[in-house]
This record gives sequence, C-alpha cells and structure tokens, in this order.
Amino acid sequence: MSLEIRDLAILLVEPSNAQLKLIQKHLKSDGVDKITGVSSEEEALAEMKRFEPDLVISSMYLPDSTAIDLVTTMREDESLAHIPFMLISSETRFEHTDPIRQAGVVAILPKPFNHDDLSLALRASLDHIEPEEIILENYDVEDLNVLVVDDSSTARSHISRILNNLGIKNLTQAENGKDAIKKFSEQNFDLIVTDLNMPEMDGQELVEYIRKDIGDTYIPILMVTSEADESRLASVQQSGVSAIFDKPFDPSSIKEVLYRVLEEVV
Repeated sequence: MSLEIRDLAILLVEPSNAQLKLIQKHLKSDGVDKITGVSSEEEALAEMKRFEPDLVISSMYLPDSTAIDLVTTMREDESLAHIPFMLISSETRFEHTDPIRQAGVVAILPKPFNHDDLSLALRASLDHIEPEEIILENYDVEDLNVLVVDDSSTARSHISRILNNLGIKNLTQAENGKDAIKKFSEQNFDLIVTDLNMPEMDGQELVEYIRKDIGDTYIPILMVTSEADESRLASVQQSGVSAIFDKPFDPSSIKEVLYRVLEEVV
C-alpha cells in the first residue's frame, strides 16, 4: 500500500509555541496526527536519532542555530541525509534561503503560509519518500550515464540521490563547467544535469560550449538553479538548455521531463 499524507510521521522544529500549535493545526487538518514538536537543532537531531521521521519541517531561526545549520548537518550525516526537509519562514533574503535550496528541500513556505501550498508540499514529500522508478521505452534506465554538475557537494549529493531513486545508477559528478568538460571528453553521457551559478565556468557557458563549440545538439541538458533573474533565465533558455528547474524541485516534475527529453533524442 502506498504511503499517504495521513501516514506521515513529521518532526516539527519551531521555537515559538504559538507557531508550533498553528502548524500542527494545519497538519492535522490534512490528516497528519504523528507530529513531534521540538524547539532547537539539538533537540531535533536527538529526536531524529531516536526515531526517524518521514519529514522534517523547520523554522529558519532556532535558539541554538538556524535551519541552514540543521539541514546541512542532516545532509552530511549518512543516516539522516535522505530525510525530506521543508522550511517555513518569513525570511526572503537570497543569501539566507539559497543555502537551504542548495541542500535540497521539499518546499520553502512563507509565514503565514497558504494551507493549499502546505498540502502540495506534503504531497511532494511523498515523492521523495516513495519515489517510482522512471520507465523508458528506448532506454534501460540502469544503463544511462548521467553527469551531475554543481559547485556545492551537498547539492550534487541531493540531485544524485533523487536520480538514484528514479532508477538511474551510473552517475558522475563534476564541481563546475570546466570540470564537466574534462569528464565529458573522457566518456559518453546520455544526460547532463547542471547548476547555473558556478565558479570558473558556469552552467550557461557549459551549455554553450557543448552546443556550439563541440556541436552536440542532441544530448539533453537540464538546468537546476535558484536563479531568480528572469532575463538571465531567458538567456539560459536561448543557449540550448533542454529544461530549467527551480531549486527546490520535486521528483515527479523531473521524472516527467526526463521521460520527454530522453525519448525525444532517440
């Protein structure tokens, strides 16, 4: 039987008792009754070691740290790295939210949040917990060779984990466009998944090099980025990228695009 929202066991990290009760009320209205509330990173990590939740929902600012510290610690711990993470915060500054996006989250919801958005985020978390492998007509998914390019090792690990869950096992990682070009020259790939903003050579320069300098117009290239500048994203689209995803993204959306772009190239 497939997991449903009402089956989720959620760890809620919120120092404000009033906010804690409010979020619990919203979760319970979606049928969730297995909710454990804590107020700090220390308590959250201790609780995760005691009982592994299906999803962690956290406020940005905690008495002993921030959500950035919490999710980073989780992603660096092999036993916790796979647990989906959701942020609920009024923080909008890029320098504060971008590390959360890079670490891989189910959703970032504002305070106050819309209940429908919370419901959508809970459904997205189910795709992270119980992903379905992608089935292709023209490929054996296990034989696909994929290059994952991102200057953040945490982001590379998160993207690789999602692709693994979709059944893609042959993954090579590169830390920027320059490193990707070196690896691209050493072996054949069926797909490239790249970040946009990277040092030495960014994602757009990588796409342009592959499309124009090498002349490879066939290999699908997916861009996963937290970039919000619409003019820059339009420029990236014109460079020949196959699809652009926001960080965070959900497995179902990337699976749909993978099916489209991989079947088209045959």
